[in-house]
Amino acid sequence: MPDKQNKIVPINYTNREFTSIKNDLVELAERFYPDSFRDFSEASFGSLLLDSVAYVGDQLSFYLDYNVNESFLDTAYQFKNVVRHGRILGYKYTGRASTYGKVALYIQVPASATGLGPDLPSIPVLKRGSRFFSQNGLNFVLTENVDFSKSNNPIVVSQTDTTTGAPTYFAIKTYGNVVSGFFGTEVVECGNYERFKRIKLKTSNVSEILSVHDEQGNEYFEVDYLSQDMVFKELVNSNYKNDNTPSILKPFLVSRKFVVIQERNSVFLQFGSGKSGQSNVVAEPQQVTMDTFGKTYVTDRTFDPTRLSQNESFGIVPSNTRLTIVYRATNPTNSNVAVGALDTVVNTDFEFEGREYITTSTMEFVKNSIEVTNEEPISGDTTNANTSELKQRIYDTFPTQNRAVTQADYESVVYRMPGKFGSIKRCSVQRDPNSERRNLNMYVISEDNFGKLIKTNDTVKKNLKTWINHYRMINDTIDIIDPYIINLGLHFTGKVASGANKFSVLDMAYDKLKEHFSGGYYIGEEFYISDIYKVLKEVNGILDVTKVKVINKSGIGYSSATLDINENMSPDGTYLVVPKNAIVEIKFPQTDIVGKLT
Repeated sequence: MPDKQNKIVPINYTNREFTSIKNDLVELAERFYPDSFRDFSEASFGSLLLDSVAYVGDQLSFYLDYNVNESFLDTAYQFKNVVRHGRILGYKYTGRASTYGKVALYIQVPASATGLGPDLPSIPVLKRGSRFFSQNGLNFVLTENVDFSKSNNPIVVSQTDTTTGAPTYFAIKTYGNVVSGFFGTEVVECGNYERFKRIKLKTSNVSEILSVHDEQGNEYFEVDYLSQDMVFKELVNSNYKNDNTPSILKPFLVSRKFVVIQERNSVFLQFGSGKSGQSNVVAEPQQVTMDTFGKTYVTDRTFDPTRLSQNESFGIVPSNTRLTIVYRATNPTNSNVAVGALDTVVNTDFEFEGREYITTSTMEFVKNSIEVTNEEPISGDTTNANTSELKQRIYDTFPTQNRAVTQADYESVVYRMPGKFGSIKRCSVQRDPNSERRNLNMYVISEDNFGKLIKTNDTVKKNLKTWINHYRMINDTIDIIDPYIINLGLHFTGKVASGANKFSVLDMAYDKLKEHFSGGYYIGEEFYISDIYKVLKEVNGILDVTKVKVINKSGIGYSSATLDINENMSPDGTYLVVPKNAIVEIKFPQTDIVGKLT
């Protein structure tokens, strides 16, 4: 009988799933334990033991692979892990993007005693934070104070005296900027001191934190990183009427601060590690001077000529108090709105500078007369990035190092713009060939509420201009331009396999092509016809694809820009060359894609 103690048992370390592990165990039992293990049927107790061991091995292999994969950005699959890797590499996930736009506002005010114009004390200011609804129930709030008394506001007679014909009321029109979402407040109890305290908000889809105060009246400021001490505080400009600038930015040194950490459905406030009441947050120069008597060096770490505050604490942590957090949450669904769809006033906040000269009934009449509409679509890219797109943005962010030098750096900076400033669908930065200086053309495009390409509105462009000014090189000049939208159609013919239902096969071909075009194209990206052949040939039932023809689509609902198909076709006919200032789109796949199978 062979010596079982000295025998060599071969182990195959490449077997990792249930079936291969069980087969290995069965082979091992048959070879080395033929006397004690004979019943290999599915219902035997030995088979139960083998199944259990194989199951445990399969589970361990899975979790081992999963942990290794999620430890690297290249192979990570879980969205939260991709965000975590991006945070380490300097990418800040901003959550669901907000949509910005402009609305037209109308009010009626009584006529003056002379009837030559509106009664000036009755003209109000609509305060920031007023709330509106769209026809599909989406929330929008006013982002700025709107003054109806501006001299350039259109004024028309709205009502007249039926007897004399003299004006009794005037209608005033003005414009204001709105952003998707609504304001909210959350109160959080803070217990004992805790280093690097993290607070989770109960509300999802929070786009921005507006203010954080504790019970003692201390204000906490949002910073990009906890070692940052300087912020720019927004102060009210008392000379707003003359210089038309509502706010003034002032540098402000802060010791109470936090960073915002966004996840897919959660928002956290991360504080530092300092305790309230510490006396060494900022060094006292006289104490440091006394300590240096008779020494040639300084031992106080808080006295550093390169910084005033002690960054080791990373800010003061709130403890044994109650935080009041004011935030703005964006809509949980697509916030794009068509022209005229934003037409309902929910609540308003008016301020009458001449309220002592008018009656309460007059103020109520003016308040109730307000109307709102949007004369242009409110649009932006409001879809959350998937893991693949998020990885690409992280890869683009890491080499930029918070500055924009190359064209790719600028594109990365644009995609990193916080969601509270709006968002775009596609961006492309190109060197201006007609400029002798280092001028760059930045092409940006958005999408409407149906997911179709549309020009980016002026409000988002202004926010984008402000955003990239923090990163651009001092000698770079940038023009933000709308690219041409080229709507294409597709005609194809092919042959079906013998016995296949050509109508069913044609429906499957339509579905495959719609899926292929669902991701859209980038600005200046070529339109590959060879890919269409490949997609159609993979459809079960199609024997061969005989012809694919690309055509321009124009008319009602389509863009006015067209492209000469023959002139821009590659020499081998495999792709369509698209200009760098244009983007192609299959706008209506249901009708723009036409096929014929024989």
